Amino acid sequence: MSAKILEVKNLKKYFPLKTNLLGREKEFVKAVDGIDFHINYGEILGLVGESGCGKSTTGRTVLRLLEPTEGRIIFEGQDITHLKKNKLRSVYKHMQLVFQDPFASLNPRKKVGNAIDEVLYVHGMKDEAQRRETVRELFDMVGLRGEEDKYPHEFSGGQRQRVVIARALAVNPKLIICDEPVSALDVSIQAQIINLLVSLKNRLGLSYLFISHDLRVVKYMSDRVAVMYLGRIVEIAPADELFKNPAHPYSRALLSVVSVLGSGKNKKKIILEGEVPNPVNPPSGCRFRTRCKYATGQCSEIEPQFKCIGNGHFVSCHLY
Repeated sequence: MSAKILEVKNLKKYFPLKTNLLGREKEFVKAVDGIDFHINYGEILGLVGESGCGKSTTGRTVLRLLEPTEGRIIFEGQDITHLKKNKLRSVYKHMQLVFQDPFASLNPRKKVGNAIDEVLYVHGMKDEAQRRETVRELFDMVGLRGEEDKYPHEFSGGQRQRVVIARALAVNPKLIICDEPVSALDVSIQAQIINLLVSLKNRLGLSYLFISHDLRVVKYMSDRVAVMYLGRIVEIAPADELFKNPAHPYSRALLSVVSVLGSGKNKKKIILEGEVPNPVNPPSGCRFRTRCKYATGQCSEIEPQFKCIGNGHFVSCHLY
């Protein structure tokens, strides 16, 4: 068996923006534009980048909540890129999503226990007594023992996120995509949810794609980290290696704002000049060149390829 639970190859997701006189699509927002990565069994891969870089779109496209424009999504050796909707249910037993806003993902008119009971029923658990017992076990697992008969509005934000995590666990998944799961929570509550996710990962052998803009959280959570810029992944490395020795100029700027790089040295904050280019018409060659102080003529003409610079550290930059 492959050590990889998920492989993503040349994944693209374009959103149509304009059409011509014949109604044909003319312009596209290139939200995700040809990315490759994998996640190993039992691994947490962090995905970071500025707002609008394509992180959340990547997570939703991997889950097929958005249809990919191009590329391949391989889950446990099975290509699910073009799998029909009626066959995706068996895949969703093993792949789940934890949303950023737990309140928006819960039905306010339904008791939270009933919401999870419904998930169990849809996925084949027809015995009512067994479902009730499973719901109790799930709520106990996430630290909400005996709270299954309440409505979403009766919970705090952190408790609602625990409910959403319990719902994701209901079908015994192997991979959970966490899309900014703690960004809407207070700092003290963030720590509780993060520790819960780590505990569940170790207890159940889960794998995570952990999407976040909070670099401190990503550093604590992740085994490896992928850095995304304007629809592309520009660097992938083990978490400790990336935070100690960021190679891509964009990664250096992104991580310079974090005071816990782990090097023991005082780092100067790097301020990027200019704005993020338009994803409808991204720059030629290296997409970061318009904001990079190291850019040369080569950067505008040739797109840099991924290179291994050692210790599982890959970067897409002409400096290497």
